[in-house]
Amino acid sequence: MTDNLERPERLQVMLNEEEFAALDTWRFDKRMPSRAAAVRELLRRGLVAEGFLHASSGTRSGDFGLLKGEEDKLARSAKNSSG
Repeated sequence: MTDNLERPERLQVMLNEEEFAALDTWRFDKRMPSRAAAVRELLRRGLVAEGFLHASSGTRSGDFGLLKGEEDKLARSAKNSSG
């Protein structure tokens, strides 16, 4: 997945304490590098879930992770330890 580093548009979002805590908890759980990255990922996921963004043909779910290839390593490790 390519990341467009040029982001000329700014969006300000106001959150209450609980929303802010939930965002940070999700961000740290997913090892996101920043709150902005977490918000962009959650926005992308929401749009995909609603059918507004579509993955390119041949795109795998692992292509959407932050640590490209880590999911495959974990899956192989789990498979090797169980069998």
